[in-house]
Amino acid sequence: MQQLTAHDITVLFLSLGLLLGTARLMGELAQRLHQPAVLGELLAGVLLGPTVLGTVAPQFSAFLFPAQGPSAIALNAITTLAIALFLMVAGIEVDLSTIWRQGKVGVKIGLVSIAVPFLCGLAAAWLAPAALGRQPEADPLIFMLFVAIALSISALPVIAKTLMDMNLYRSDLGMVVISAAILNDLVGWIIFAVVLGMMGKPEGNGNHIAMTIALTLAFSATMLTLGRWLIHKALPFIQAYTRWPAGELSFAIILALLGAAFTEWIGIHAIFGAFLVGVAVGDSAHLRERTRVTIEHFIASIFAPLFFAGIGLQVNFWFHFDGPLVLTVSLMACACKLAGGFLGGRWGRMPAREAWAVGFAMNSRGAMEIILALLALQAGIIGNRLFVALVIMAMATSMLSGPALRLILRPARKWRPRDALSSKLFLRDLKVCTRREAVEELVRTACAASGLDAQSIMAAVWAREETLSTGIGNGVALPHARVAGLREPILTVGICDDGIDFDAPDGQPAHVLFLILTPAADPRAQLTIAAEIARLFRKQAMLDRALRTKNFTDFLALMSTSVGPDAAG
Repeated sequence: MQQLTAHDITVLFLSLGLLLGTARLMGELAQRLHQPAVLGELLAGVLLGPTVLGTVAPQFSAFLFPAQGPSAIALNAITTLAIALFLMVAGIEVDLSTIWRQGKVGVKIGLVSIAVPFLCGLAAAWLAPAALGRQPEADPLIFMLFVAIALSISALPVIAKTLMDMNLYRSDLGMVVISAAILNDLVGWIIFAVVLGMMGKPEGNGNHIAMTIALTLAFSATMLTLGRWLIHKALPFIQAYTRWPAGELSFAIILALLGAAFTEWIGIHAIFGAFLVGVAVGDSAHLRERTRVTIEHFIASIFAPLFFAGIGLQVNFWFHFDGPLVLTVSLMACACKLAGGFLGGRWGRMPAREAWAVGFAMNSRGAMEIILALLALQAGIIGNRLFVALVIMAMATSMLSGPALRLILRPARKWRPRDALSSKLFLRDLKVCTRREAVEELVRTACAASGLDAQSIMAAVWAREETLSTGIGNGVALPHARVAGLREPILTVGICDDGIDFDAPDGQPAHVLFLILTPAADPRAQLTIAAEIARLFRKQAMLDRALRTKNFTDFLALMSTSVGPDAAG
């Protein structure tokens, strides 16, 4: 059996250590600058790859990252594993139930925001394939489909992170965007899997192209139906008889590897199998939010940096940079996605400002676009120039989303939580055991003070709670609803010393509950109040002080003195 020599092992570990260390360092730096970590991780690869190190010290670069040989094969195997696990995490983020619970708005936005860019991409690739960088040997139809998918796909992880950074993830707007992005990702990756099947892969099992596509669609349908059901039934057994988090983590990774092996065998890329397994695992109600976060952190801290830094080793970004092509691809991608998101939002009867916000949120391409581009490059569909253009476009759209959302959603009137507080809407000793009981108690208090119909308000708040729990972590939960005809926001506060399980990302029970009822005609009121509460309670000290309050006066004083005039801006 052929084995790695001592030299090969030395080079492999040295290259992995430098790659991971530089990627983590650059990723942390990017996040401190309020940019996606993937931007820093990609730049780490650019620094260590042919673009910088390969130009400054070509011999040292060739020693660290040889193009051929056992070390190169081992590094490629590790990065292939990394991308499969990263796609598993992306799949776990795809909560299919969110699409159905969110209703028609998310589905409409998801469909239009993928249909408009897809049709534009088909037309552009058909009319001007050379201008978009089609390789002479690439099949015209496959290239057209690739360009259409590249313009259509969104990056669910980047969108979710942007909404979390703005404290909007668990808001109504956030759930609409997330449900649309879920549909976007699911449809986009299934189409791309079919495109890969159309190309055929002689190193696979030799399936005929029609058989490969049929098996791809059959596997997708099975994993999203029977597979979901079986995993949902198996998770309680895993949780009961294994230690947390090792049991659930191992269960998810084992299934992802098996799914990856199957899709690679039938003739499409392994990552599609890992992605669909992630979707099936993530859709189970038994998978706790804390477990999702643990799996994400495990993959994101080791495997994702290795993969994205490895992308920078593939191409000399400076040598293959084509300014006009980068500008063309970026403008096309932004225009099509913004138009699709806006038209979908308006079709779903969203206000114009929120529809534009949805468009900019859906415009994030991030890691998913880079993965798509890398697979197309490896398959010979595109060349290095278009690959570089797509990577730059992916990073630019991800960096644009956050600032654009902040600008669009800036409220005309600054609603502050303390302005909506009232002694009639304050429950210091909330004596309930379950999340539903807590919400019912808060709703009864709010309706008794305002004259609203408790039954309809409870239905609206609980429907929102079932879509995604409003526990934001740090001991705080923000159940909410928009109410037609309401003129001013209503904020009801309940404090529970024992804590109530709201399935928060950090796994901690909620001790301070804010029921936020806002006018349906002013959607930004809810976003503003929720964002400021999240900022106020971002540290443990604030929760400790809240639990020490004895009455409404103490709590009002705490809320009034804990935020300065510019803290919520």
